[in-house]
Amino acid sequence: MTKESALNKSEGTRPSSGVNADLAKKIRARRKQEISTETLFQKIKAGDKTALSQGITLIESHTAQAQQKAAELIEKCLPFANRSFRIGITGVPGVGKSTFIEAFGGHLADAGKKVAVLAVDPTSTVSRGSILGDKTRMETLVNHENAFIRPSPSGDSLGGVAKKTRETIILCEAAGFDTLLIETVGVGQSETTVHSMTDFFLLLKLAGAGDELQGIKRGIMEMADAIVINKADGENLKPARQARSEFRRALHLYPAKDSQWQPKVLLCSALKKTGIEEVWDLMKEFEELVKENGYFNSNRQAQNKFWMLQTIDEHLRNRFYRHPEIKKLLPEQLKALEKNETTPFEAAAHLLEKYRSL
Repeated sequence: MTKESALNKSEGTRPSSGVNADLAKKIRARRKQEISTETLFQKIKAGDKTALSQGITLIESHTAQAQQKAAELIEKCLPFANRSFRIGITGVPGVGKSTFIEAFGGHLADAGKKVAVLAVDPTSTVSRGSILGDKTRMETLVNHENAFIRPSPSGDSLGGVAKKTRETIILCEAAGFDTLLIETVGVGQSETTVHSMTDFFLLLKLAGAGDELQGIKRGIMEMADAIVINKADGENLKPARQARSEFRRALHLYPAKDSQWQPKVLLCSALKKTGIEEVWDLMKEFEELVKENGYFNSNRQAQNKFWMLQTIDEHLRNRFYRHPEIKKLLPEQLKALEKNETTPFEAAAHLLEKYRSL
């Protein structure tokens, strides 16, 4: 008698038709969720926040397919961009950036402005993890119909600004957001990146922090269009006023700005919601001046040129490190460096020469 193998059995080994039907239903549902670039664009243009989030997720994705769709989406959105006032906000951790942004953004949203907050959370250099907690900290603003908050991990990008923030700005503007608040991590890194994508640069400070006149802050101070001393309430009010006087004197030592704007120093308490309206009035005064004297448009054009060159640099760097031959040669040169068999300059020259010959 021939012993039948279970592999030859057809009955009783198949999954039930119900399981197959459920699986097929899930696959069809998933495919329906993968909407076309054109549909996504139309929804973004109509101000759909869910579609905007999906578009930003595409931009932040590293897969080739997602990157292709993201490029198509950005191209469609581009004609509807450049219609917002972009505000960069920085300050050391603990200065109250999230509290200030919620109070300030809420003030603008209540006044009818459409506010998009691009809040960048620090990424751990060890685990690569990021808390992405700004939505938790901005409980009131996140539920406002005129507001959109997108926390993104900063990754390895300069100044704590998410790598794809520039493209995200384009999508937010296409969605009809007329005021963009871009928050940086603010941990002492160069703030050049956020300055190169915004119209107004706001520096938040604390009174009595001991950094009023530190030379190490000179670069950020020179970029600032306004310094706002936060937490100016209660017992902090007197030190805050003293700090305001010191900052005002310090700002007069810096050279005049190309925008012809003289940076101002203001006090506010984001917690008590005092001084918020004065900060916005100052920004409107700045916007009126720079649009009148032509600096607004010339600055935007200079920023576009800067980002074109940055994009080329990034593309060339990625191509270099992703090349199979370089991936093989790089560890060899690193090992040679460890053994003092070469110098960093010789190793770099060797790798670049090899790349040019490939």
